[in-house]
Amino acid sequence: MIADCTAIILAGGQSSRMGQDKASLRFGEQTLLQNVLSILQPCFAETFVSVRELRSEISQRQIFDDLKYRGPLAGLLVALEAAPTPWIFLVACDMPFITIEMVEYLAAQRQHHHQAVVPRVQEHPQPMAAFYNKNASEQIRAVLQDPTAKHSLRSVLEKLDTLYVEADSLREVDPQLRSFFDLDTPSDLVQASLLR
Repeated sequence: MIADCTAIILAGGQSSRMGQDKASLRFGEQTLLQNVLSILQPCFAETFVSVRELRSEISQRQIFDDLKYRGPLAGLLVALEAAPTPWIFLVACDMPFITIEMVEYLAAQRQHHHQAVVPRVQEHPQPMAAFYNKNASEQIRAVLQDPTAKHSLRSVLEKLDTLYVEADSLREVDPQLRSFFDLDTPSDLVQASLLR
């Protein structure tokens, strides 16, 4: 168990490319959201779900987006402010192959001065499966309040003390890096179902 961290599952996105709410899509016997919950809950004392509106089908604590802001960066800020722990692990509900081994590996890379610990695969940061320190919230809020700033997770990583964990080391716990397979389109869902 990672005692100093709360898991936050993002389940409030628009799902525009999928064409329907991703969190409630069936993935085997469960929904995508239930699948990620079942993977993460044994690893953390608390698991919250970040939503735009109440999801009556789940019993976990739900935290709601600040309506002043939009997107995953807004969800990250609310998560950091709501978490009772110094760290959060942020993951999207459409990443059905995230593993406890990967989460624990990333957790072990953290140092007290880091504000984010982010996997990097094929030179692309994976901010939707990463650790964030509560002390990053001020900088994130400043970005969201700046109308000239780019309001994306990747851009805010450049402003934080971010440790990038490279693919070569990630392969020690996930040789095919399946943890970072995310579902954006119906064809991604079909492919993921074949990989189960």
